[in-house]
Amino acid sequence: MEFDLGWILLGLPLAFVLGWLASRFDLRQLRAENRRAPKAYFKGLNFLLNEQQDQAIDAFIEAVQNDPDTCELHFALGNLFRRRGEYDRAVRVHEHLLSRGDLEHSDRERAQHALALDFLKAGLLDRAEDALHRLEGTALEAQARLALLAIYERSRDWPRAAGIARKMHGADQGDFSTRQAHYLCEQALALTDLPAAQALLEQAIHAAPEAARARIELARLQRLMGQPDALLATLKTLAAHNPAALPLAAPLMVEAASATGRVAEVQELLQAHYAQAPSLDVLESIVLLETADEATRATARQRYVQHLDKERSLVATAKWLATEKLEHEEFHPQIERALEHAVKPLLRYRCAACGFEARRHFWQCPGCQTWDSYPARRVEEL
Repeated sequence: MEFDLGWILLGLPLAFVLGWLASRFDLRQLRAENRRAPKAYFKGLNFLLNEQQDQAIDAFIEAVQNDPDTCELHFALGNLFRRRGEYDRAVRVHEHLLSRGDLEHSDRERAQHALALDFLKAGLLDRAEDALHRLEGTALEAQARLALLAIYERSRDWPRAAGIARKMHGADQGDFSTRQAHYLCEQALALTDLPAAQALLEQAIHAAPEAARARIELARLQRLMGQPDALLATLKTLAAHNPAALPLAAPLMVEAASATGRVAEVQELLQAHYAQAPSLDVLESIVLLETADEATRATARQRYVQHLDKERSLVATAKWLATEKLEHEEFHPQIERALEHAVKPLLRYRCAACGFEARRHFWQCPGCQTWDSYPARRVEEL
């Protein structure tokens, strides 16, 4: 059977035309897909800028479906889910990223960190801890350690928190000496063995000599152990190293002065501090010491009036009026109750980080969990 070359001559142009049409079709489809993907991406970005998170999520999902290999869209989508509180969906997005074999090393670390944050926000602390430990030795190690520190503080696991703080301090990731002192204080407060607690507090003082808490906690412990002389010595050291914290320790100094008989010495120290930085707590302690002495009892109340020359204080005014005789003495109880009600909010402490107010001083804010954010002065004095 003879082969007809005419078929070849006829087929070549036909094959060329069909190949050209196929390439044009693929090119059009690729262009259409590329147009759809950026359009969905920018649409999502616009919704996000307008704080329309539901619409932004829908747009990003559409963009991810058009281009499943785009890592940045997955990260954006996962972060949006986390911000909305849809932690299970955020976990699925980041786990999908980690399951990809073609993911670059840096993107894998980002996905691991994002997954840990998902677990942390969802309250799954054990899974978050495991995910964060996998970032040890990576570029995100410092961020992972900070998150681990938050986990251990939240669960009040002070020994492990201290271990992370030591690592970060040793790696020059910040000064964590004061934080380590707080952790040692927390461990000491949990002990019933007083000598062991004292040893931990002395370690805390050594870790952060300028921090106030360890010395104040040690003074309270020495009061429990019946050591007034040691208590007074500790508080005198506090006044030398951190005079701003003395208002917190002033009531303890009054107790130590009475127990040791060294009233004049304590009184002189408190008056010297008050002259430098007038404080309601220090003023109250001075008045208590002077009231206990008959020679100075009559003039002790005038301290409140003298304080008004330094600072306008409703608290000092109320304390002075409480001991004064008024012209219409029958109205004195009502006036005293009204003033007590008015000054109560002024006697609180306020967190400098979040504004959370409390009747007692905290070393770690119950609201924002920030350490050392409460000044040693009352709201009226700020």
